[in-house]
Amino acid sequence: MERRRRMRYLAWAVLLLGLALGAQGLAANHGVSASSAAEGPYEGHTLVSVQSYGLDGKLLELNEENEVVWKYDPPNSRVFDAEQLENGNFLVAVTTKLPPGECPSNQLIVNSDQCIEAKVLELDYETKNVVWNYSWHDEYITHHEVHDVDRLENGNTAIVDMGNDRALVVNQSGGIVWEWQAENYLAEGTEFHDEYGGPDDPGGERDWTHMNDIDKLDNGNFQLSVRNFDVVIEVDPETKNITNVVGEPDQTEILDHQHNPHKLRGGNVLVADSENDRVVELNATTDEIVWQYGGRGLLHWPRDADRLPNGNTLIVDTFNNRVVEINRRGEVVWRYEGVMMPYTADRLSVPEEDHETVPGTELRSRYSGVNSLEGTLKQAEAYAAFVLPAWMKLPELLTLAGMALCGLVFLLELSVAAVRGR
Repeated sequence: MERRRRMRYLAWAVLLLGLALGAQGLAANHGVSASSAAEGPYEGHTLVSVQSYGLDGKLLELNEENEVVWKYDPPNSRVFDAEQLENGNFLVAVTTKLPPGECPSNQLIVNSDQCIEAKVLELDYETKNVVWNYSWHDEYITHHEVHDVDRLENGNTAIVDMGNDRALVVNQSGGIVWEWQAENYLAEGTEFHDEYGGPDDPGGERDWTHMNDIDKLDNGNFQLSVRNFDVVIEVDPETKNITNVVGEPDQTEILDHQHNPHKLRGGNVLVADSENDRVVELNATTDEIVWQYGGRGLLHWPRDADRLPNGNTLIVDTFNNRVVEINRRGEVVWRYEGVMMPYTADRLSVPEEDHETVPGTELRSRYSGVNSLEGTLKQAEAYAAFVLPAWMKLPELLTLAGMALCGLVFLLELSVAAVRGR
């Protein structure tokens, strides 16, 4: 009799928790939301690239009402950096997973069930047709995606090739006119390695540098983000020597597995400091923190940040599956939510030369940490997003866990009753 009563209570608990989870799902924000404060968002459409947790990456253009007005969603792909060109077209980095039958034989050696095609595409805005492309094959999709592209003033295109630990520039005909191999400048025995250290090259297809960003600076040098070294470096295109280093390998209080650094006009560098869960503005000479926003209480693994002309900062908050814009006081004045693992965001109304006109010294820093338990729960929430719907945050996960626990105990009680009833 006591067992039946427990089973009845457990069944009711599963039912009520299931209803609660359904109500949470209905109440959840499946798409977008916007908010404003005294200093509101900067005007204009927003371009958002979405890597995704699987192979359903996309590129979205949002209007000021957060409606999707343009969309590109290539099949079996992840989408990374994108920018709008002067002719109105979009330049975008795409990595597509291919079945073995579509792969060159020399790209099936390490992983025989797949290869990838890393692609840089220029898309006609009206038709979405590919009007220019540069592509290559690689072994597999994890840590081999092409993360960043940049159309230069002379019409050439700068690219970082993560899978082959190199940066390159190609012309409109697809010819390589400049190439920088990390093994020649970062590996053991190089001047950089002797001074700073860093992970040794494991060889093969392993993720060594995880080079994820390239920018042509006003002084003509290339700025490269070498994520696994925790550094942002500046490279002279003529000599290919490293002329400046921000951060230091394993000195994670400065940078920790960063993404998308932007050199500001005053000489500082604005970086999405991913593993530190913050956006930080650093003095590019001394590594001194000029301004920061984040901590696990505010951001979770950000991967892009742009300083807008009014002093607001546009941030891709990747593991919170959203893009936010904060004002000078660190208040969220705009957000776009419900995208799975966004990568970059650009406010299209801002010409490249008008970015970053307000230095961090005029902004209010804000850093919000969490205790170890809360940090663990937030990390679990992020990992759950790989397999569960985007609307299932920590409260929904706790409801689901309670439902699963009650269901498991119910099944155990049912099994015991069945055994004893034989």
